[in-house]
Amino acid sequence: MDKVVATAADAVADVPDGASLAVGGFGLSGVPNVLIQALYEREVSGLSVVSNNCGAMESGLAILLAAGRIARVTGSYIGGNKEFARQYLAGEMEVEMIPQGTLAERLRAGGAGIPAFYTPAGVGTQVADGGLPWRYDGEGGVALASPPKEVREFDGTEYVLEHGIRTDFALVRAAKGDRHGNLVFNKSSRNFNPLAAMAGRVTIAEVEELVEPGEIDPDAVHLPGIFVQRMIALTPEQANAKMIEQRTVSS
Repeated sequence: MDKVVATAADAVADVPDGASLAVGGFGLSGVPNVLIQALYEREVSGLSVVSNNCGAMESGLAILLAAGRIARVTGSYIGGNKEFARQYLAGEMEVEMIPQGTLAERLRAGGAGIPAFYTPAGVGTQVADGGLPWRYDGEGGVALASPPKEVREFDGTEYVLEHGIRTDFALVRAAKGDRHGNLVFNKSSRNFNPLAAMAGRVTIAEVEELVEPGEIDPDAVHLPGIFVQRMIALTPEQANAKMIEQRTVSS
């Protein structure tokens, strides 16, 4: 039952080229930076990533992106990541942009064994009708566009069918975890980390504080250990290395 491995390199040692990854994090919060760095050092490439965004401020997934290791992104937000936008528009990478709530539910559904679900989000738009650019040709044209999705009416309202997401691996970061893999997330890092963890067939967690089984109140567990296969304990320096994307001050 002890799921702790010695190093991040050991934790990601079997992630192959071309693997699909669900990666937790929301902006700069709860990003599994140490595990991502270990993947970068292994020079794994051709990755298909499912994540809210693709890194920011040259951290997180942005280091894999800049190295050309990511082939496809399923996400909701490009934001200020200029390299993400450049690769997408240049046709160097395939990108499936979907509504943020739909992304969250597709991950949760995949982890819960639900193959598909209906949602009103995106009805009447290219999300449902198809035609969203997945890949550009590098000259301003669309090389690959999204296909149309099934739309059905329930009680007078139209809904679009969305499929659950399952990935080969998931990388997540938790504030606390015990050796059985039970995890607790802090504030906004809880947005996508539990969902990404559920979607991965093999889920690897980095935890800021490792405790013994029984030290976490069962009512406080955000993600049961059944969803986690491997864990690494961060050093105090790694746990405290947190960036601020937009610093605001009051006058």
